[in-house]
Amino acid sequence: MSDTVSLCGLGNMGGAVAGRLAARGPLRVFDLDPERVARAVEHPQVTAAGSVADLAESDVVVLSLPAPKISLQVIAELAPRMRAGGVILETSTVNPADVLEEQRICAAHGIGVVDAAILSGVSQMAGGTATLLVGGDESDVDKVAGVMGAISATTTRFGPVGSGMAAKVINNAVAHAVMVVLAEAGALAAATGVSGSALAALLSGPEAGLTRPLTHRFAERILRGDYEGGMPTEAARKDSTLALAMAQDTGVPLFGIQGAHTVYELGVAEGLGRLDYASIATLWERWTGRPMTETSDDEGDEA
Repeated sequence: MSDTVSLCGLGNMGGAVAGRLAARGPLRVFDLDPERVARAVEHPQVTAAGSVADLAESDVVVLSLPAPKISLQVIAELAPRMRAGGVILETSTVNPADVLEEQRICAAHGIGVVDAAILSGVSQMAGGTATLLVGGDESDVDKVAGVMGAISATTTRFGPVGSGMAAKVINNAVAHAVMVVLAEAGALAAATGVSGSALAALLSGPEAGLTRPLTHRFAERILRGDYEGGMPTEAARKDSTLALAMAQDTGVPLFGIQGAHTVYELGVAEGLGRLDYASIATLWERWTGRPMTETSDDEGDEA
């Protein structure tokens, strides 16, 4: 196998990835922007590829590209040219379905695909503190373990191909939804004489509204299917109704909190009123036909 790793894409994140990989060993890079390539090859371990096809000389090719369709185009060019047994490491932010399509293209040529979603910013990547969320066949993950270790000190494997990207998309969706709710909470606080700093201190506590739903209701109740006792769904609906009334009284528009209230109304209507309000998760289990309960074997592996 070739010791040289190849990297396609030298944008902000790709440039930082290049720095991490060059510290590991020989690196071949390609980007359509010659200025980016010129900066990268200033490192003595880095050489420039003349085309995407030239990257196929390596047995591990890392992608850091701006759009899923570009990743697919690059893979369609690389896969037929790479040696069987090679692996493409996809670090671009794409959807799981895109990664599965990448796998389909590569499988026809004996090439593996591992998705390694980057859960950090450029500065963390440059500093070696980024986290990789990984999906892929175990044998392929093993082949690129050294490369991933050069990119990041922390990797968490979630399961098959696409699961790493799925984890990142879910994480980002939670962050963006929570941001809406926090903006609404801040507006309610400003309208009712609660200081923003006091609200931040309250919500950051282990028993408060941000942390407790994750650490207790999701991790300890939903994943175990345990909804007996606790705070009833009908009580959660009552509290939600109070928040809506307060918003109406103070003229604060609500979107996230208003939408969430609908779920509690549905939960009570579906007979979940006396169960812990984490039981609203069973609505999604019913709608999708997929359980959320799991065993310890289902948990991600951190390296």
